[in-house]
Amino acid sequence: MAIMAELQQLIANSVKNYREGSIVKGHILEVRPREFLVDIGYKSEGVIPASEFDDPSEVEVGDEIEVLLERLENDEGMVVLSKEKAAARQNWEKIVSVFKGEGLIKGKVKAVVKGGLTVNVGVEAFLPASQIDIIPPKDLQQFVANTYDFKIVKINEDRKNVVLSRREIIEQERSEKRQRFLSSVNVGDRVQGVVKNITDFGAFIDLDGIDGLLHVTDMSWARLTHPGELLKVGQQIDVQILDINKDKERVSLGIKQMQSNPWDRIEERFPVGQKIKGKVTSLMPYGAFVQIEEGVEGLIHVSELSWTKRIARPSDVLTLGQEIEALVLGVNKEEQKISLGVRQLEPNPWDEIEVRYMIGKQVKGKVRNMTAYGAFVELEEGIDGMIHVSDLSWTRKINHPSEVLKKGDELEAVVIDIDKVNQRISLGIKQLENDPWKEIDGKFKIGDLVKGTVTKITNFGAFVQLQDDIDGLVHISQISEDRVDKVKDALKIGQEVEARVIKVDKAERRIGLSIKAANYDQDALRREAETLDTLRPGEDMVGLAQAFEFAEEEYRPGEGKKKK
Repeated sequence: MAIMAELQQLIANSVKNYREGSIVKGHILEVRPREFLVDIGYKSEGVIPASEFDDPSEVEVGDEIEVLLERLENDEGMVVLSKEKAAARQNWEKIVSVFKGEGLIKGKVKAVVKGGLTVNVGVEAFLPASQIDIIPPKDLQQFVANTYDFKIVKINEDRKNVVLSRREIIEQERSEKRQRFLSSVNVGDRVQGVVKNITDFGAFIDLDGIDGLLHVTDMSWARLTHPGELLKVGQQIDVQILDINKDKERVSLGIKQMQSNPWDRIEERFPVGQKIKGKVTSLMPYGAFVQIEEGVEGLIHVSELSWTKRIARPSDVLTLGQEIEALVLGVNKEEQKISLGVRQLEPNPWDEIEVRYMIGKQVKGKVRNMTAYGAFVELEEGIDGMIHVSDLSWTRKINHPSEVLKKGDELEAVVIDIDKVNQRISLGIKQLENDPWKEIDGKFKIGDLVKGTVTKITNFGAFVQLQDDIDGLVHISQISEDRVDKVKDALKIGQEVEARVIKVDKAERRIGLSIKAANYDQDALRREAETLDTLRPGEDMVGLAQAFEFAEEEYRPGEGKKKK
């Protein structure tokens, strides 16, 4: 009975172990060119294609393998086995287990596909491009054939789909590194990092899992236009921790703080008045920056380059890298600014200007510029004198210097005043000659018969140029015995006329003429003069004095003479 029971138990176990769809162990019985004969301990053997093995050349007789029992017997009476399907089932069970346990699985990247990568984790899985790294890489080909750890983020048992993520692992690792770093360092500590990124305002430094900001103002005591002047991406550097914000996981870094501050004793080392040497490091429209020593720059304002030269931009006289000398004009330790001057190395020509350009001295120069009120004459480089319109002529009323001068004219003049404080020299041209009005009594007397040329016609009369460039006015009432309605009907510009002097006003520099009185005798002339003196403004004929007042506004003898 005992033997019969044992036999029944063996039969029962045999039936149980050889259920279709189960995974069983077998041994290689025979190695064939394209397939392997496998014994699973059943009454018949099975055949597995060589293609189901990773490396068929290494398979030997006697090797133990796990296979899926698909059918106990086919048409040929052999067992139908599959090594691949056994592995797939085992791998899927492993994937489900890892997914439920939120663990990691190792896999090898197979190929680049649309939207990401395919990965072999026992079964084929998909790794989206966005989940490859924290920053999605542009070149996916670099990952092919490499093996990584992955997190399973999604599975579909029906379709046997698996979605992976490598990014979550990296983020978790970085987060752990950040926390370890933040808990292990303090403000003031020196650490090593790698330049990760450079911006206009600074650089981000990778501190083994956490990015620290190195602001451009904390890179060097010297002035930096851009962080790229000092750092390069990938460069390994030592930095000092300036501030830590553990809540926001932010770290501020500095380089210059590890060096002595060159501005600490700046007033002692560079006192006002000290002569220094330096190199031009930057040229701006308003001035030039000069490096005095490492980390210390001074500014030469454009106005401090020369006492007299008109320098529009520092680049007109300086070049980058040029070695120059300058004088310290001011030091501001708080703002870390030093003011420098170049012109102070030479004597100011205006200090002794009255010695070189004494009042009354006759000088030569060239017209550099003109304004409505006068002309600027360059006496030497950077030193101008100004001729006011009133100092151009003793006798002519000049409204604009362009009536008698033009830019570039070489001329002579006389120094008539010096304003040393405001650095101004006043010149005059008319002072080269005697004032003809001082001797007017000897040249023109009432009753004199004179000749001249009509230079200007107005609605109240005509101006006539007499000797010594002196003008006289013929009032409309003094042109003819007959009534004259319009001056231009009786006289023409350039016309030669003969007239009597009927009024001389030395104080106001005015001469009144009468053409109709040219043939008067003394009595008639006296009566005409008396008539003019008694006329009042508002009467039909405007008086001579009022005509001269109108001339102040309307008459421009320079224009008239140009049209001759």
